[in-house]
Amino acid sequence: MPRPGGVLEVSVNRRMLWIGSAAFPLDNLTRVEATKLKPQRGATFLSFLKWLALTGVVYVVVIAASDGDTEIKESGNPMFLVFTIGLAIYFIKELLEPAKPILAVETAGGSLAVVTLPTVEELRTIAGQIVHAINHPEAEFTAYVHELNNYNGPVFNQNGGTNTGIKL
Repeated sequence: MPRPGGVLEVSVNRRMLWIGSAAFPLDNLTRVEATKLKPQRGATFLSFLKWLALTGVVYVVVIAASDGDTEIKESGNPMFLVFTIGLAIYFIKELLEPAKPILAVETAGGSLAVVTLPTVEELRTIAGQIVHAINHPEAEFTAYVHELNNYNGPVFNQNGGTNTGIKL
């Protein structure tokens, strides 16, 4: 169960890996990796261009629909300018987003759980403890990580190519 403040307990107990309320049999783990997740800057740029084009189309439609309303044509429609500036600020913020350290745990069934901590070194320690527990049945440990906040919930779970995001 998640603790207040977006912290999850990661533990190995009786050959089961627990990440929050999700349980994974240690024998079923195929990958445990601590790495940095780089933002998808190319996708962000394409999204920016898409929204900019959509805004331009809406602006052209508004101008065409004004049928001689000189106030709209002369002012340049400040709503378009405000939206474009907001879009540019969002785009710059996304481009400057640093890489996020993550711990990815994947199972033989294709499920994937991802959590984060401030540094990759802390996550490597936890990854090492998980791998040690795989090779030593008596090993148990408990650590605390942060929820990975994204569009799919705090812990990203994927089954094959389908996101099954669990809500913790």
